[in-house]
Amino acid sequence: MDPVPVDSTLLLWVTYSPGQECLRLKFCSGEIYDYFQVPELVCQALLAAESKGRYFNHHIRDAFPTQRLRTGAVT
Repeated sequence: MDPVPVDSTLLLWVTYSPGQECLRLKFCSGEIYDYFQVPELVCQALLAAESKGRYFNHHIRDAFPTQRLRTGAVT
């Protein structure tokens, strides 16, 4: 999946690799994180959520193995 821009004060875009169950998120801070072992339904629910930040904080943050890929300014 190509990055999907989202309307959020927390996130800039979302991408998901179903074969790897990897959710990649770019935050408004410029940081990029991978979340592993994420079911595709969780990604779909995030994209459908009225508040992406609220969904992330309640259902993704601290719920899956994570790796920070990048820090820095928004580009």
